[in-house]
Amino acid sequence: MIRLYSLFMLLDVALLVVALIDCLSAEEFAIRALPRVAWVFLILLFSPIGAIAWFVAGRPPRAIRMSNGEMWRPGGGFPENERPARKGPLAPDDDPAFLRNLSASLKEDEAMMRKWEADLRRREEELRKRDEQD
Repeated sequence: MIRLYSLFMLLDVALLVVALIDCLSAEEFAIRALPRVAWVFLILLFSPIGAIAWFVAGRPPRAIRMSNGEMWRPGGGFPENERPARKGPLAPDDDPAFLRNLSASLKEDEAMMRKWEADLRRREEELRKRDEQD
């Protein structure tokens, strides 16, 4: 029985050391979910759960080989200063012409709504008069 406990303790220490080395050697920007300091405390204080959590939820994702042979890293998109120029239509809230015409179309919509409301009031009055005559 003592051998079994010592084996589990040895496995726990090995997992703790490997997780701690992996956490400390990972790039700060690539660590997921929590900052490095929080992961170190989790690994040290909640052994072996913290180490397992590091490997499942905190470790940086591995690069993936695509079908054309290139390596793709999650989050490895274009840096903002190297982002290609956007081609095609802009979103409405980014289009200055749309924003300029927005107030004009709003005025048109309000005028149409006033016209509809006046027509509705007129029809209601006609119905009331017809009901009073009957």
